[in-house]
Amino acid sequence: MVDSALPQLDRLFDYLIPPELAADAVPGVRVKVPLRSAGRVADGYIVEVVEQGDYSGVLSALDSVVSPLRVLTPDVWALARRAADRAAGSASDIVRLAVPTRQVRVEKAHLAGEAQEPHPQITALPVHGYGPRVIESAVALGERLAVDALPGVTEVADGVWVGTWAVTLAAAATAVLAGGRSAILAVPDYRDQEQLEAALRAVLPDESIVRLDARQSNPDRYRGFLRCLSDRPLVIVGNRSVVYAPAADLGLVAVWDDGDPLHSEPLSPYVHARDAALVRQELQGCALVFLGNSRSTEVERLVELGWLRSVGPVPLVLPKVIPTAQQAATDRLAAQARIPSAAWKVARTALESGPVLVQVARPGYAPRLACADCGQTARCQRCEGPLLQKSSRSVPACAWCGALAVNWRCGNCEGEKLRLSGSGATRTAEDLGRAFPGVRVIIADGERQVLSVGPEPALVIATRGAEPVAAGGYRAVLLLDGERMLARESLRVAEDCLRWWSNAVALAAPGAPSVLVGVGGAIASAFVTWRQADHARAELADRRRLRFPPAVRVATLTGTVEAVTRAAEASGVIAEDVLGPVDLAPPAVRTILRFDYNRGGEVAAALRAELIRAATSRRRTPGGRGPSGPTMRVRLDDVEPFLDS
Repeated sequence: MVDSALPQLDRLFDYLIPPELAADAVPGVRVKVPLRSAGRVADGYIVEVVEQGDYSGVLSALDSVVSPLRVLTPDVWALARRAADRAAGSASDIVRLAVPTRQVRVEKAHLAGEAQEPHPQITALPVHGYGPRVIESAVALGERLAVDALPGVTEVADGVWVGTWAVTLAAAATAVLAGGRSAILAVPDYRDQEQLEAALRAVLPDESIVRLDARQSNPDRYRGFLRCLSDRPLVIVGNRSVVYAPAADLGLVAVWDDGDPLHSEPLSPYVHARDAALVRQELQGCALVFLGNSRSTEVERLVELGWLRSVGPVPLVLPKVIPTAQQAATDRLAAQARIPSAAWKVARTALESGPVLVQVARPGYAPRLACADCGQTARCQRCEGPLLQKSSRSVPACAWCGALAVNWRCGNCEGEKLRLSGSGATRTAEDLGRAFPGVRVIIADGERQVLSVGPEPALVIATRGAEPVAAGGYRAVLLLDGERMLARESLRVAEDCLRWWSNAVALAAPGAPSVLVGVGGAIASAFVTWRQADHARAELADRRRLRFPPAVRVATLTGTVEAVTRAAEASGVIAEDVLGPVDLAPPAVRTILRFDYNRGGEVAAALRAELIRAATSRRRTPGGRGPSGPTMRVRLDDVEPFLDS
């Protein structure tokens, strides 16, 4: 396999192995090979070695073997090839995610070789809360599960508290490890990873845990990757790309909170961690677990198909959620208040015994600035981006280009005065700090990374997804800005909101009240009764009627009119319907194809052929210096066109 971004090189090439390289030229090693089409020596990996090939001509010889380490295992290569074909992409792009950049010093130290330590004796732990040995038996049999997480927090070491979901995953991984097999655990971000590692360290020795994630330095990541190449059973923890990690005798792949957008890969071919996990389970026959406080519609679809078996806590103790929508319907002042009187009372009582979590929609001081005269959103005079104000004393600036709003004038009414609209985390902290004098106020958002708080009384103002874990759990949870979150124009808005709220309430202490402010209807009923799966089922039924993902698969074609039109015509015969094209930034257009899952392979193959055609027929730039750049981009299962408008 040649490591190249060119789609026409996404195939295997035959090379002759010189006698002097025969000992080291084995499947999985890095090599350098001559590539005539590029006029250079290219990097690559040996996938297969045979005595006799099909090519009857004279083969070029390998240039060199870069390293004797077999870094591309057969399982990972098969996964990369299958996932790339499903996404109309190149296997080399996925291999680039799976195999970290080579670090020579780390590799030499690994080859110098410390003695292989004997495998430690691991004792399987019971998974509490799901009935006797329900999850352990399913994992041992290689079943595929959709598991509803047990809400709450657990102390795994002296003063170390984590979400109970982390303890569930750690126990499942320990059961796999005790049987002599490896486990891969994928989480969205570093906050979840810290909790999961703490839960694992409480029950496993450090030498049985490997961390692989983007926050590591290149040497540390490569060092962890090389540990995964051994035949020792390990628990491998990381973010979305950890699904591609090599593992000896893989017994379990588990994904926590698969609805989190951080599981979506932003690099070509854009394979979601959930899809990569599904493909890997199918190839290797290991157990598969999707665990979450709120179920995604993608997982619910697989449950309805019988591909995943649904498992929930037994018995489930419902969190105490108090909706305020009914009070707002009868009380005009309560409807206008951002924090109604019921929420104030809950917070005041809870602060007598411990911390209170307040979830808000946006960071910063005021999420939006508006014209004081007409109320229209204030826009940057340079790029039309929205203006933001980080604090009451700061100068407003553009959220897109960062330009300061000096001598600003409204484009609608020519007004020159600005007013704050809405409250971000900082402004909410100021307001609550004045309302509760003497109480410590903690802000947790993207800029302030707070992973945990103590049991002392405190107001914790957190943006969605940034909530720290409190020792013993929060004594109360206030969910603000619900209506603002639901007002976002997005296909997944209800699904996302339910997930954000559920993850926050799951951090509450047993019996602690949680207040959902200003939200009613079906989504509030599903949340209050803790029946997120029922909401996902109803949401999926609505999308089936509208033919929206994940009820159907979609492919997004973005590029020049000529390239997109040709690709749409070539694959439109297979796809059920074609939406577009619509104009984007000139000269680009976008077309969306919708098709059933059983036609996915045909559509992907047709689109891949058009990508190769576009890449090989591109006109050269003036002066003949090479192609002018890609004329089309293809992305399958893309939710972006259905998100924010």
